[in-house]
Amino acid sequence: MPETTPATPATATSLVLPTLPAPSAQAERLIELGVHEIAGLPAAELRTVAAAAEQRAAGEGALLAVHPERVPASALAPLLRRDGRPGFVVVDMPDVDLFTPLDTVELPDAPLYLVTGLDRGDRMANWSPNEALPALTAKARTPLLLTEGLHWVLQQPAVLERNHCFMTIGSRLRKADGVLDARTPAIWISNGTGRDGRERRNAPKVGWCWAGNRHTWLGFASATGRRLQDPEV
Repeated sequence: MPETTPATPATATSLVLPTLPAPSAQAERLIELGVHEIAGLPAAELRTVAAAAEQRAAGEGALLAVHPERVPASALAPLLRRDGRPGFVVVDMPDVDLFTPLDTVELPDAPLYLVTGLDRGDRMANWSPNEALPALTAKARTPLLLTEGLHWVLQQPAVLERNHCFMTIGSRLRKADGVLDARTPAIWISNGTGRDGRERRNAPKVGWCWAGNRHTWLGFASATGRRLQDPEV
């Protein structure tokens, strides 16, 4: 089907979602799941960073994220839960951990950081990734990484719902020749069909879509920024 100009503006916000837990509660959630051990971080470090964010009122509505070099998407996806079913990565994405931040996405040089101004991008549903990225950039928003999207669902499972799932186009795979792979990662809910298997129906799913294709049920998750929360400052 030939593409036409999207009818929905990039300035619109998503449906109202529950407020994120406080950073201290997010830290405890990551510790409970063993994410700190995967990252090689002491639990105390997560708690200290979270407490500093709360003391400075810097963490209100912010997502506590572990740097993707410390905890890859393949380690986070199985920790997701929906209807008692664990999350998974589609079988035709064995290279999921090779999807790294776009050159335009700057990450704090620290194992832990805060992601601010989260938006699921519902009103950009039925846009293609190729259309969405410049629109987000024009509004001074940064697309979420796949690992950040997984952190978001871990902390706020309600963010993932049928007909309102999202893409994380801040993560892309760069080929040996420097050209971006045409696949763009996304997080949605399995229907239990095909290679997913019926036992995975309703499970959280990490998959991909072509950069030029549109999907009515996928928005484009983005943020206003990322910042380092130094407990020593």
